[in-house]
Parts: sequence; C-alpha cells; structure tokens
Amino acid sequence: MTFRLYDTATREVRDFVPLEEGKAGLYLCGLTVQSEPHVGHVRSGVVFDVLQRWLRHRGLDVTFIRNVTDIDDKILTKAAEQGRPWYNLAYAMHRELDRAYAALNVAPPTYEPGATGHVPEMVELIGELIAKGHAYAAEDGSGDVYFDVRSWPSYGELTRQGIDDMEAASDADPRGKRDPRDFALWKGWKKDTEPATAAWPSPWGPGRPGWHIECSAMAGKYLGPAFDIHGGGVDLRFPHHENEQAQSRAAGRPFASYWMHNAWITTAGEKMSKSLGNSLTIPAVLESYRGIELRFYLLMAHYRSHVEFSFEALDEAAAGFRRIEGFLDRAPAGEQGDLPEAFVTAMDDDLGTPAAVAVLYDTVREGNRLLATGDDVSAQVADVLAMLDVLGLHPADPAWGGSGDDARLTQLSGAVDALVAGLLEQRAQARADKDFARADAIRDQIKAAGIEIEDTPAGARWTW
Repeated sequence: MTFRLYDTATREVRDFVPLEEGKAGLYLCGLTVQSEPHVGHVRSGVVFDVLQRWLRHRGLDVTFIRNVTDIDDKILTKAAEQGRPWYNLAYAMHRELDRAYAALNVAPPTYEPGATGHVPEMVELIGELIAKGHAYAAEDGSGDVYFDVRSWPSYGELTRQGIDDMEAASDADPRGKRDPRDFALWKGWKKDTEPATAAWPSPWGPGRPGWHIECSAMAGKYLGPAFDIHGGGVDLRFPHHENEQAQSRAAGRPFASYWMHNAWITTAGEKMSKSLGNSLTIPAVLESYRGIELRFYLLMAHYRSHVEFSFEALDEAAAGFRRIEGFLDRAPAGEQGDLPEAFVTAMDDDLGTPAAVAVLYDTVREGNRLLATGDDVSAQVADVLAMLDVLGLHPADPAWGGSGDDARLTQLSGAVDALVAGLLEQRAQARADKDFARADAIRDQIKAAGIEIEDTPAGARWTW
C-alpha cells in the first residue's frame, strides 16, 4: 500500500509521491522561542517526528528541517518586560524547547535553522520579490517592505479565500501600505523603542525580517525551491502559510507539494496558548508523568483531531501504556520483528496512529492470553517492540534515560520482583490453608504498594 496523506491545500487524501525517487524533503514550522513550551506546542513536534520515522521506515532518505523563530515582536516585548536582552530570552527558551523535545523522544531534525542566522537569505529573497514587482518599500521613510497581495492573483489559494473577503490583521500597522492586507517582509528599525541588536543592515535601511519571509528563506536554503511536505499547526494555515506560499511562488519557487497541519490541543474548548493563560508547561506535566506516557497520550488521537486536554485522559493513557510495559516485563525477552500488516495499513492511511495503537493493544491482549496459558509469546513480543519503535515509544530506547539510571532501575525491579514473589508464595499458601482473611490481607498489602495482582491458570502474576 502507498502512503497516503491528507493534503490541506487540496483537502483530499492523496498518494504521497516524492519529487525525487527514494528521498523526501520535510519542513516543519517550529516555535517562536518566547516562553516555556506547553503541551499544545509539542504536539506538532511529536506528530512530525512520527511522520519522519514512518517515511524512513518506508525506505525514504528524509531531510527534515524544523526551524526556530528567534527574533519576533513578542520576543522583543517579553524581553523588555523582563529587563533582559532579547537574545538572552530567545536562547534560554530555545534550550527549554530542546529539553521538552528530548523528554518526549522527539528526534533532532536533519538541521534546525534559526531565523537570526539567515537574514542574508531573507534580504536576497525580498530583493527578488521587489525586482519581480511583487513587493515594495514603503514611501513613508519607515524602512518597511511589504508584499503586494494584489500583484499575485493566486493569493488566498491555500486557504481558499478571496482577497476582498479577507480582513487586515487587527494588530497590523497600516502605515505605508498600498492595501491593508499587504504583509511585512522587512520591518524598519524603530530606534526609539527597539534595541540596536535587533536590527540588521539591508538595502532599505536597518531592520529585521518579517515572520513569514523567515520560513520561505530557510526552507529554500536547505530543501531547495521545491520540496515535498510542509507542516505545522492548523493555526498557521492563515496567514503564515498562506503568505509563505504566495511570496515563494511569486519569486518563482514552486515550494511545497503537500501541506500537513496538526489540530489544536484545547482546554475548556479553547486553543491551549500562553495568551489565554491556560497553558500546561512540559516541566510541570513531567513532574507527575513520564515523557513516554505523555508521548503515548499525544499519539492516541489522530493528528488532525482536536484534543480536549484533561488529566483524567492522560491518566488513562499512562495506565494503558503501563499495561503494554507490563506485558513486556512478564514475557521472556525477545528480538524486534516485522510490523503487523494491520499496523502498516493504519500508518499508511494518513498517519493513522489511533488505529495503529489499536493494533498494538490487540497484540498485547493476545500476548497476555498466551502468557496465562503458558504458550509461546515470542511473535507477540517481536510485533510489540517493532510497533513501539516506529512510534518512538520503545522502552529500551536510550532516549528515555541514561545507562546508569537504567542499571539502577533494573536492580530495583529485580529486588521488587523477589519481594513480591515472596508475598505471592505466602498468599498462595494461605489460600491453600483456606486462611482467606490472611490471603486477602496480603493481596491488599501488595495493592497498597501500587502493584496489581492477576490470578491466572499458570499462577499469580503482578504488574505495576
């Protein structure tokens, strides 16, 4: 079966046909590093991490670029409020983002360009747009440069809007624009309110790039004028991705063949965001849950489905993943095998992780049934390990902990196993002696320690 994906541009599920056989170019709009990342932020990172893992499993050589916006109005504002240099804030939050991704086993991309390191490429692209008649320098002396939306007849095609049906952004500065919907490619330096370090030289005077031009320039530098998949959160479709596509194609660059957008994570029906004050930062969530459990929670829903976040749902996901781990703990160690056909079919159908997780659960359920009857479970172990590996959830992946911690956890698990085994022997003897009160007391003692007992024909088994 061919990998199929929902293309946001055409609004159809399409067969994925890469531009170059055996290769795939993937670009993900990364975060603006203005504050600590929350659960909503990292969803795109997890989704597109699984995408690049699946494309590689499908035999493609993937070049994955995930940018970071490290200069922006919000960064300048927040840094000024905190009385610190803007670049200090951006650097600190970038490190927080790296830690959040690492905690959820989001693999590093092929390259992670920062906007501040690619200003020359942005200036060059703006110059091309001016030369082609699609951009202009404001005549008010501000040093601003704008994209002329009416010069590009296809403007609005990504989101299927007509220019006259669009409203100008409520926070946009209308000065110097020919049309209120024109968007900034270059922002002239405001010397009275902005630090000198936030300005770069350009033919139009000192200033800094607009948000949209950053991604077009960085995608072009590392993936070329045409590449396969452009991804990001659904909230970026307009105006960010609409503007990216317009300016890139107006400059003569074909840009992305496919567009993929992940849906929001909401709280109380609203998009999780800093501005709404309903964010849940990754460090705070990881105080109560493991990164592997949070990743599993994020993958249980389809990437195009909105998720209403709740700790109850996260608890259920964590318990579900511990049942998977419990099966692997009880089963004899085995080697990773091939992926089940049903799992492959699910993943090939627009990265269908919910159906893929269902296959995983079914395999674990069958493995537990075979364990209870004393039958061979090597095939189920091999399948489970293969599926977890593709999803980035393999418990033995070094990304989930250092070797020293792993060794201590192994020793601890062995000690607990010995202690519980002794208690289970006492419980079995009590039941044989028909001393059911004592047997129940031992069971309750074990349960109070966070351990579940399952009585099977082959004897009692325990899981965390």
